[in-house]
Amino acid sequence: MKLAGKVALVTGASRGIGRAIAVALAQKGANVVINYVRNEEEAKRTEELCREYGVETLVIKADVSSREEVRKMVEAVIKKFGRIDILVNNAGILGNSINPLEITEEEWDKVISINLKGAFLVIQEVLRYMKKGKIVNITSIAGKDGGTVGAHYAASKGGLIALTFNLARHLAPNILVNAVAPGPVDTELIPPEIKEKLRKLSLTGEIAKPEDVAHAVIFLLENDHITGELIDVNGGRLMD
Repeated sequence: MKLAGKVALVTGASRGIGRAIAVALAQKGANVVINYVRNEEEAKRTEELCREYGVETLVIKADVSSREEVRKMVEAVIKKFGRIDILVNNAGILGNSINPLEITEEEWDKVISINLKGAFLVIQEVLRYMKKGKIVNITSIAGKDGGTVGAHYAASKGGLIALTFNLARHLAPNILVNAVAPGPVDTELIPPEIKEKLRKLSLTGEIAKPEDVAHAVIFLLENDHITGELIDVNGGRLMD
């Protein structure tokens, strides 16, 4: 797929991985819809970075775990652009607890609702309009090896991997569905001392930059003969 002129919706695009993906799409000439839920200022900054490449943009606040908000978001995209060619499901949260005995039912539901249910809701609403296109889900190494984070996060990302494979079978050949599974990514969410420990676990001696993840997303979007694929971006930490 040539990305120039296409319309791409990126959830959770106000910063970090989502911002890097949005900017990478803009660099390729795609018009970008920037979804956020809390920080409008950061979302506007993402928009500024995208507009430097001469593309059209739209910033929309929406909680992906809410069917009503997701539907309104998608309808706003259709109203402005008339179509959606690309969906990147990036919105997600970690949760606060790591010890499985300390994860409350409320916290479990929140993580699953945003990370897994949210991606599904956005996909459902987008599919009302997308007849031909690409979907990329941002999952995690934790969805494959359990990770070092909470069980709720690992379960949500593992579920997203399974959802990717299922949809790839059901939506081909007109809609191709793939996923990217990053290991630790160098964002403000990871304290500096933790980053140093994580670097030692990587065969490259570094942890990924958000742009490394974005590069994998662009590869999947531009290739028209890949579906049902999961690309690892973890510096060799997990091989299979």
